[in-house]
Amino acid sequence: MSQTLPRRTYLYFTAQSINLTTAVMSVTMAAIVGSALAPAAQWSTLPYGVQFLCVMLATYPAAKLMSRIGRRPAFILGALPLIVSGVSGFFAVEHQQFALLVLSHAALGVYIAFANFNRFAATDNLPALLKPKALSLVVAGGVVAAVVGPTLTELLREVAGYSLFSLCYAAFVGLAMLSLLIALCLPDSAPSEQAAQPSANATPVAAPALNPTLLTAMAVAAVGYGVMNLLMIQASMHMQHMHEDFSDVRLAIQWHVIAMFAPSFFTGAIIERLGLRTTICSGLAMLIGCALLNMTSQGYAAMTVSLVILGLGWNLTYVGGGALLAQALQNAPGAMQMQGKNDLAIAIFATLGAFSPALLLSSIGWVGTNVLCLVLCALLLIAAVLVLQTRPHPHYASMSSGK
Repeated sequence: MSQTLPRRTYLYFTAQSINLTTAVMSVTMAAIVGSALAPAAQWSTLPYGVQFLCVMLATYPAAKLMSRIGRRPAFILGALPLIVSGVSGFFAVEHQQFALLVLSHAALGVYIAFANFNRFAATDNLPALLKPKALSLVVAGGVVAAVVGPTLTELLREVAGYSLFSLCYAAFVGLAMLSLLIALCLPDSAPSEQAAQPSANATPVAAPALNPTLLTAMAVAAVGYGVMNLLMIQASMHMQHMHEDFSDVRLAIQWHVIAMFAPSFFTGAIIERLGLRTTICSGLAMLIGCALLNMTSQGYAAMTVSLVILGLGWNLTYVGGGALLAQALQNAPGAMQMQGKNDLAIAIFATLGAFSPALLLSSIGWVGTNVLCLVLCALLLIAAVLVLQTRPHPHYASMSSGK
């Protein structure tokens, strides 16, 4: 059995780099452009919120489509909304049309919902031991995005003859073309190995039944993502309330993004060495540590350190939860549908994390928000320790392939 990742893994790594580059660019631009185009200040973050809402709404349909027509055609179709996002975003900024800006971010959310499946597609038909390594490598595309995203935004933000940021949105069209090219280079595959060549009287393949291991995998990834989104956004707001300079806030967030994705180059090796249980519990412990530091320390330096810890904790829970799900499912009938449910749960918590920071900051405050996150992560840590008493053995190991 080969222990080398196939070449298609690096195609998915590149595709995920493009996906996360668009996400990083949208984080940088959305609030600024939204405040410039919105009819009232309270609407300025609506485009970014709608983006997350569309990720949530499109995630499960994207998974169903992949199980029906296959990964490659679905990724080709999934790149088309990014073209819509780029064109509508460009005209929104050039012609000061807030509705078009909302449409742009909605289309971007649909694209992201499809592209987020790159990490699971990279694990298809791999041996159980290679799945964490493939998944973590694809997630590591965020390191590329952390460099390319801000650089593209800075280069294209202000160009003579164009409105501020309009060319940044136009760049999405070029990124979509690259994404399409990569999708065309992916190997052909059956719509679903489990559903291939159905007989005339075959019944539809159902998703595997939920069990404690699958529920834990989904909860770890979803809660980790929601807590990260909530504390990241609220931290930037809190630092602004502390009258920190915008460049300092941006630097702290950039270190946070690097901490989110840089460990992915060796998270697979960590999982192989320490096991999924230790990796996941370490990630949850880091999220708890981040909340504790925020509750007990003040100042820019402490905030920056807590954001780095938050990024590291997110990486271990996101990759660890995904690897646990991939190993538990293997090539089970209906695995793509379960992956869709997993990413739907992540999208729901990410959306809550994107919409709630201002509300929580104004109601229970910075310390109260961190207490809430601490309790949530502590309860999940206890559950993970109880459920993952031993390293999970793939339920469908006999169905795995060494291809």
